[in-house]
Amino acid sequence: MASYAFAPPAQAAVPIHGSSEKFPIHRIYCVGRNYVDHAIEMGHSGREAPFFFNKPADSALPVESQSVGEMPYPSETKNLQHEIELVVAIGSGGKNVSSAAALSHVFGYAIGLDMTRRDLQNDAKKLGRPWCTGKGFDFSAPIGPIFRVSDVGHLSSGRIALTVNGQKRQESDIQKLIWNISEVIEHLSKFYELRAGDLIYTGTPEGVGTVVKGDLLEASIVGLGELKVRLV
Repeated sequence: MASYAFAPPAQAAVPIHGSSEKFPIHRIYCVGRNYVDHAIEMGHSGREAPFFFNKPADSALPVESQSVGEMPYPSETKNLQHEIELVVAIGSGGKNVSSAAALSHVFGYAIGLDMTRRDLQNDAKKLGRPWCTGKGFDFSAPIGPIFRVSDVGHLSSGRIALTVNGQKRQESDIQKLIWNISEVIEHLSKFYELRAGDLIYTGTPEGVGTVVKGDLLEASIVGLGELKVRLV
């Protein structure tokens, strides 16, 4: 039995809808600029090849159904922004997965928020530096319960929306993904061997904006309920 210098950290995990089981997180991958109108609002256009960045597994902020998660407002930013995303939970691994086989690797789906220190991200872009401090900070990946494919099927269309204090900020349809779920898995698995426990945040639609302490974010995707998070 392995001996450690100190106790290993607890396994990061996400609740599974309708179950007492948890989904253990291996890695968190995120797709950049995967809705046309969001790419435009970020100053880009066209169907560029998908690109990816990571968040630490323990940046996840799991929120149970019918609960309001509390996200501490992060340090070193004056421009924290919300990005609602459909999250794909991988149930079986693979490398160089074809788009035709990709959905067989999906365990389920969830609502996620890719919270972003936009000022730090923009500074990093200007300097050609990694986005780590802008994207991968503590509690930067709120996520609701995972709904199994066996319960909700595979999601290819449906409303995705977010309000802040009851006011609409983001609203679109997941069928507007530039790269659909199968294509995202195909591309990502060329660079990494996917494993059970991976989460893929598939990109955000237009309407991203700034939030402050005290704001209540309510995110919804058809078939996946709601994710509620308050900034504290």
